[in-house]
Amino acid sequence: MAFRKRREALRSILSGSACIRPGSVYDAVSIRIAEDLGFELGMFGGSVASLAVLGDPDIALITLTELAEQMRRMSRAASLPVLVDADHGYGNALNVRRTVQELEAAGAAGLTIEDTLLPQACGETKTQLISLEEGVGKMKAALDGRGDPSLVIMGRTGAVSVTSIEDAIARARAYEATGVDALFFTGVNTRGELEAIAAATRLPIVLGGAPEEMTEPAYLAGQRVRIALQGHAPFAAATLAVYETLKALREGQSPKALKGLASSGLTGRVMREADVKARSAEFLGLKNLGLKN
Repeated sequence: MAFRKRREALRSILSGSACIRPGSVYDAVSIRIAEDLGFELGMFGGSVASLAVLGDPDIALITLTELAEQMRRMSRAASLPVLVDADHGYGNALNVRRTVQELEAAGAAGLTIEDTLLPQACGETKTQLISLEEGVGKMKAALDGRGDPSLVIMGRTGAVSVTSIEDAIARARAYEATGVDALFFTGVNTRGELEAIAAATRLPIVLGGAPEEMTEPAYLAGQRVRIALQGHAPFAAATLAVYETLKALREGQSPKALKGLASSGLTGRVMREADVKARSAEFLGLKNLGLKN
């Protein structure tokens, strides 16, 4: 299958002995940059998906179709394996099954399904979780929807910070029993919590952020953490760069006087200018194609 190599690369990370940090990606340009810099994995988070596609906060407004289309654009642009935050699967267990099918077809190397109650219930200000039984049903549906056995499916829970470490472990063990490939945890804030999770489970662990004292790769690897997220700084940096550039132009600064712009060389690499020129020469007979930046 077209995307099997990417999925096998993610499986190699999970079956390895090291803890890696993925690059946060959200569009064709960001994934190419992450690939060129040598990241082993891209992470397409729900928050940056909502920002990149809608310009809205991460409150489950983005649709499955929009998420899958953005993933498809990235899959076309680069071959970097991408782990996709599929939130709650966009509905009940049957919706989860379709979510898996759509993201698999879009080229995702792996995806996470979480047990958060989304969208947030009317009148509730605190994060809520679905029942363990419903969570198990969603994991089973996700596995049933998988057509390519190399696609990685992760069971995700934020129970550590929402309910208790005991509940998080109970959910993790129940999700393990369904046959998911890895366990994704958010809200783990102490070494004691992580060590309790590692002792009670057997699958590879993915952490969606952790305090500074828990970022040592060797320690995380020793607790069976194979992937540790580090936020979505690239999108924040891009937002500031666009803001400052437009602000300067609006205030009358000359485009030639702007600082911090990508060089023509970097822009050319990101848009794969050399490849386009080679194809144009081969297929169109254009030997001296001039591309504008």
